[in-house]
Amino acid sequence: MFQHHQQHYVKVDFGAKDLRYGELIGCTFDQCTFANGSLEEVVTSGCRFMSCDFRGALLNGSIHKESAFENCGFGGANLFVAKFEACKMTGSDFSGATLDGMTIEQGDWSYANLRQARLARQNLRGVRLVEADLSGANLEKADLRDCDLTMAVLSKAILKDADLRGAKLDGVDFKTMALTGVKLDREQAVLVARSFGAKIV
Repeated sequence: MFQHHQQHYVKVDFGAKDLRYGELIGCTFDQCTFANGSLEEVVTSGCRFMSCDFRGALLNGSIHKESAFENCGFGGANLFVAKFEACKMTGSDFSGATLDGMTIEQGDWSYANLRQARLARQNLRGVRLVEADLSGANLEKADLRDCDLTMAVLSKAILKDADLRGAKLDGVDFKTMALTGVKLDREQAVLVARSFGAKIV
């Protein structure tokens, strides 16, 4: 098992390297590619990945603690039972990625592309999702309490029985989403009613 500390890589191709079960601590990766690479059960702590390519990579069982993945591409990657703890994922693209069993604890996922992501029953409490694209995502029974969903796109998202109490919903278009069984606090309920033209007296 390899272990890398405080290394800085620029435009390095890791796609053909076996990075399984390794540990990366405080490393920086700038425009590197991990496409189709083997990163099963890899652990990252305090690392920063900037505009890196993870398309088709195997990241199942990986654990990431306080790492940043900014504007990275995860299209078609396998993130089965991967865990992200207090990570910054701003602007990253998860199109077609396998997210089943993935765990997200806190962190900033603003501007991320999570279209049609399967996030049912996920505990996303307190996660920042400003302007994230969650259109068509399955968020059934997800815990979204205290999330920042300002300007997030939720058109055709499945929100049945999700808990949105305490979440910031400014700029969200409620007319494009079904709210069957969704838990809302009083302030949110007023916001939703007003979006449909109701007059609150």
